[in-house]
Amino acid sequence: MQGPASVGDRDGAAVLFARAANAFPRLRHVWADQGYRGADFHAWAREATGITVQVVQRRNGGFRSTWAKVGTPPPEVPLFAVVPRRWVVERTFAWLGRCRRLSKDYEYLRVCSENAIYLTMAMLLVRRLARPAR
Repeated sequence: MQGPASVGDRDGAAVLFARAANAFPRLRHVWADQGYRGADFHAWAREATGITVQVVQRRNGGFRSTWAKVGTPPPEVPLFAVVPRRWVVERTFAWLGRCRRLSKDYEYLRVCSENAIYLTMAMLLVRRLARPAR
């Protein structure tokens, strides 16, 4: 399925959640970035699909600077902060990126790309299972 690039994150997620709820009945919780904020979306996801959405964000709310009262120094905001659960996704993308076939978008059909991802993840798991014990 291909759609326009102008579709918002939450609109795309609504379609995805509706399909995933039937295909993956054990799916109950999703971690998402700040593009999925909104009480209406969270309520819809819970009522329609039974999936709870937890938005992960930086400790400072994602802002590089904040307002401070007059006469008080502004709070220092770190430029880099590890965001909870976000590293899991980024780490997995890094693992997939090490596979030459997935390093560029070579495939014409989405199914071929999906199968290449399955094959790459299976190879990663087999290598880890076959490692000698430490």
